[in-house]
Formats: sequence, C-alpha cells, structure tokens
Amino acid sequence: MLEASRLTLAYDGGPVIEALDLSLPGDRVTAIIGPNGCGKSTLLKALARILPVRSGRVTLDGEDMAHLPPRALARRLAILPQAPRAPEGIRVADLVRRGRLPWRGLLSPWREEDRAACAEALAAVGMTELADRDLAELSGGQRQRAWLALVLAQRTPWLLLDEPTTYLDLTHQMEVLGLLRRLNRQSGTAVVSVLHDLNLAARYSDHLVLLGENGVIAAGRPEHVLTPEHLGAAFGLRAQVMPDPVTGTPMVVPLDTPETEVPA
Repeated sequence: MLEASRLTLAYDGGPVIEALDLSLPGDRVTAIIGPNGCGKSTLLKALARILPVRSGRVTLDGEDMAHLPPRALARRLAILPQAPRAPEGIRVADLVRRGRLPWRGLLSPWREEDRAACAEALAAVGMTELADRDLAELSGGQRQRAWLALVLAQRTPWLLLDEPTTYLDLTHQMEVLGLLRRLNRQSGTAVVSVLHDLNLAARYSDHLVLLGENGVIAAGRPEHVLTPEHLGAAFGLRAQVMPDPVTGTPMVVPLDTPETEVPA
C-alpha cells in the first residue's frame, strides 16, 4: 500500500491539500481525477517525495518514506512528472539509460540486465527505431513516449505518472494506458496516474480517486466513483453515467447546461 495520513501540502500561497487520508492499493491500476486546481499533481509529487509535506506523512508498505534513502526509494518507486526536462542534445537511448541509475554504482559496468531493461522499455512504447534520435527533434507525443520508456526501464514495483497521455493522440493514449494495464497484470506493477479523460480513466483503471476542492470526494471502483452526484460535487457538472458499449465500464455523458445571458 501507498498511504497518506493527515497529509497537508502547501506552496507559498497557502495550503493546497489539507489533512488528507488516502490508501492506494499495490496490486491495481489507479487513476487520480478531478478538476483543475484541486491538487492532483501536487498530491502525486508528495507521494513520490518530490514535494515536502507540511504535516502528516506518506508510507510505502508501512515504511515512512521520509526515512528511506534516495537510492532505496528509487528502486521501489518511479515517477514521470508533468513537464520533465532533459539535457540539451541528449539522444532517446541515453535518456532511457538514466532509468537504470538506481541499480548501478558510480563506476559499475553496463550489464546485460541494464541493456535488456532499456531495450524492452523502448520496444514497449514503440520507440526502438527512434533510439538514436535527438530528443529535441521529436514530436511532443514521441518525447512523451521516450520519457515513459525511462520510467519503465527503472523496473520499480510502483509507477507514478502525471498525465502520461499528454501530447498523445487518442490512438496512442489508448496504447499507453493499455500498456500500463498489461504491465500491472503481467508483473504486478502498481500504476498511479493523474488523468483528465474520465472515460479513459474508467476504462483502464481498477481504482479511481476523485479529488475536489476539499479533498477526496470518492475513492474505489470506477462504477462507485463516477456517479452523477460525485461528478456534480467535484466538477459542478451535470452528467449521465451509463455503461460503455464496448467495455461495460462507466461512461460519462455531459448534459447541456442552460446558456447564460450575455450582458448587452
């Protein structure tokens, strides 16, 4: 389990999340959803120990993450932030190789295990043929897949991904989310993603966490979280929820809202 207990997070302007309690299952695919500004990315950063907590704590399998050495944490949890940065002129292959740093010493030789991990990660996201390209030369979607290959090469039990489908067209969004679900099913990797598309979140996730302005509105299976009442509370959205005709998972259909009169 990855758990937050009485977690309060803040930036200079004041608290973003206050006294939040949350448990994320280690054998599931979880999506964190909610309106803009509710703290989804902030929460993910705190769960990965990128953002310090103001109060409360985060535990990983019962251990306080504040006490874990950085290398030990990097072998158990990988994170893809929303806007990662890479050195100028770096090739895709060299970027992905950085995912192996937690498993190697400073002067350790490159092992077959490291080579295989990088090759498998590149193949999984369809980037093998672009491995020798400069990252800056790629499209936004290709760069996003290269970054995803980096965290896959890290081979950790937990993956935390902040909007992993950014810049991807619908086909590639579904490919990436399907890949993450297969990774969970085949190797038991726990996946936690911040997503904006509610219907894709419901289709590819086992567990949803719906955040609102005042914390967690609902958490659990998609059909228990995506209800008209919860959507209204989180987004101020009028919607119907019906079974997806392909998967049977919840599908959100927004309803028209009355047009407001434009002042003369």
